[in-house]
Amino acid sequence: MFRRLLPIFAGLVVVLLLTLLRVADPYPVQVLREIAFDFYQRLHPRPTADLPVRVIDIDERALAEFGQWPWPRDRLATLSDRLTELGAAAIGFDVLFPEPDRMSPSRIAATLPGLDAATLPDYDAIFAAALARSPAILGFSRTSSGQPLAGGPKGGFAISGPDPSNAIPFLTGAAAPIPQLRDAAPGLAAVSLNSQLSAGAVRRLPMLWTNGNQLFPTLSLEALRIAMGIGAIVVFGDTAAEGYVEGLKVGQFTVPLTSEGDLWLYYSRPRPDLSLSAADILGASYRQFADRIAGNIVLVGTSASGLLDLHNTTLGDNVPGVTIHAQAIEQILSGTYLSRPDWVAGLEIVGFLALGALLVVVVLLLGPIAGLLAGALCLAGAIGFSWWMFITQGAMLDPSFPLVGLTLLYLALVFFRFFTTERAKRQIRRAFGYYVAPSLLGEIEKNGDRLKLGGDVRRITVLFSDMRGFTSLSERLEPRRILTVLNTLFGALGAEIVGQLGTIDKFIGDAIMAFWNAPVDVPDHERKALRAALGMREKLGHLNRTDAFHLKADKAPVQELGIGIGISAGEALVGNMGLETRFDYSALGDTVNVASRVESACKEVGYDILIAEPVRLAAPDFAFLEAGALALKGKAERVKIYLLVGDDTLARSGAFSLLRATHAEALEMLRTGRDTTGALAECIALSATIEPGLKKFYETLPARHADFESTETLQPLTPIFSNSA
Repeated sequence: MFRRLLPIFAGLVVVLLLTLLRVADPYPVQVLREIAFDFYQRLHPRPTADLPVRVIDIDERALAEFGQWPWPRDRLATLSDRLTELGAAAIGFDVLFPEPDRMSPSRIAATLPGLDAATLPDYDAIFAAALARSPAILGFSRTSSGQPLAGGPKGGFAISGPDPSNAIPFLTGAAAPIPQLRDAAPGLAAVSLNSQLSAGAVRRLPMLWTNGNQLFPTLSLEALRIAMGIGAIVVFGDTAAEGYVEGLKVGQFTVPLTSEGDLWLYYSRPRPDLSLSAADILGASYRQFADRIAGNIVLVGTSASGLLDLHNTTLGDNVPGVTIHAQAIEQILSGTYLSRPDWVAGLEIVGFLALGALLVVVVLLLGPIAGLLAGALCLAGAIGFSWWMFITQGAMLDPSFPLVGLTLLYLALVFFRFFTTERAKRQIRRAFGYYVAPSLLGEIEKNGDRLKLGGDVRRITVLFSDMRGFTSLSERLEPRRILTVLNTLFGALGAEIVGQLGTIDKFIGDAIMAFWNAPVDVPDHERKALRAALGMREKLGHLNRTDAFHLKADKAPVQELGIGIGISAGEALVGNMGLETRFDYSALGDTVNVASRVESACKEVGYDILIAEPVRLAAPDFAFLEAGALALKGKAERVKIYLLVGDDTLARSGAFSLLRATHAEALEMLRTGRDTTGALAECIALSATIEPGLKKFYETLPARHADFESTETLQPLTPIFSNSA
């Protein structure tokens, strides 16, 4: 039951992790959400309406006619006076005046000897006088470094509810108008645009700022206050989340804000009649534009590219910063807002949990196709509901996280389903891999038509392995315990064979038969068989040392297991053998018989790994020692065999070279009938550090003197099959 429920549990964990990601709401998630809202605005922008808002644009034409920026402030005084004359309800300057006018004649005269500055015009004084007789607002901008903003706002603020000042953007420094101009202007406001978390577009406009002691309005808010002749703005603290902003009220307009006091900007398409060139107002025929100025809130800014006040909007437009303030005023006048109420985030999280859980169940129980359809329906429902809320309520429900999250979840579920299916296949392959080499299994999978009776003659290397003391052990232990021992032994030894690209033909009681170079070619198959035999010896030694069979712990009659290994090489018939309805891939022939007989001779010889002459000829660089010529059952002639002591690295060592020379000397003494006691004792001493298992071989060697008579005349075995068979 647990295994069946595990995939669903894992899928729900993925849903939970994605939900926690949404709760954490890192920067990339926020950016994706805002980009999605940008897309909504492009599909459904705020309706365009003829509202009493105009922009006086210091554009390329104005600069061409009246000179480069900055202009002398007497010209700005003229601009202010004419806008006042034409009936502007408020005049907001989205322009900074942080320094005195360097082009003022009085200022220039002060630097030249012989001139009386008092008799010359002061452009700052002229501009200040014009500001004082107009409904003008001067702007300041936030700076990362600079002087703190001195003084207070021109209008008052009243706070209703908990004080939200700590949540409002802080003015670390400000580029403010010079005192002469600031004192003269009826209004003072921030002109900075908050582009934090905007990823290149201005999406929110801070309506309130603080210097730590007092609140200051943004340009659009101050322009509304001046235009309506209101003395104070009411700020609502959030009673549900104390310390945050809920909204504000200016005159009869109530404006919902974010918790930090920002207005979500809902852009409309640019109005052709929104802007007038400053050249039109400064020109001689400025009165013809009275109908476009009278009663309107007028903002003065620049679109000239060299003045670096261009910004991206959510509609993809590149517009002057002053028009963004104009859009905010239009939004307030039209009462059209965007909002993300507190309950929206909770709804998004709960909705994603529900849709994710549904997708997990469908994909893992009904399959990827059904999951794809269910996921598409879930996404369509989530995005459709989000879109409906946007166009009807102005509520911004995030469509991006369900889109990305459910897509990632679906891919994870499909991968997990594929992984579990593949894992089941791997388990089957692993189970058969102990019997069949991966190359053979792949060959069978790719060529199912080859699963038929028949075979061919190939040169192969055959290995037989047999457990020592199995009969004695099986008489003393119960069958279930014997099976556990065999499974542990076969699992370890079989892994060494398969690891060297061998094919396990069969398990015969306590014996293993394996071969190499069939059904596919295996380069250096004799060497791989030798390395497999050495690995089997090493693995068995490790199992005995760690008591992996629990024989020592159970005080079994046999404390450690031993094996005998015989290896031969030559031609044999390999293929599928059996019935048409049930057959096995196997090998038969004289090479197989010789390998089996060589393995049986391990007891007589007193060593665990014996090989026939053809294997030594194919891998002469391994560490071999001659073991005589044995009379094998079923063979008319003796078969010359060798001890496999180690690999080619050991064969090149000085210690083995000395042992090999001493070994050859001892065999020569044995053949000639001389006393071998001293030579064999020296061989035992030398082999103690190389291969302790050689001791028994040397101890039984004198009794096998017949196996060393005339071995130099023996020829390699002749296979019973030929290539023409």
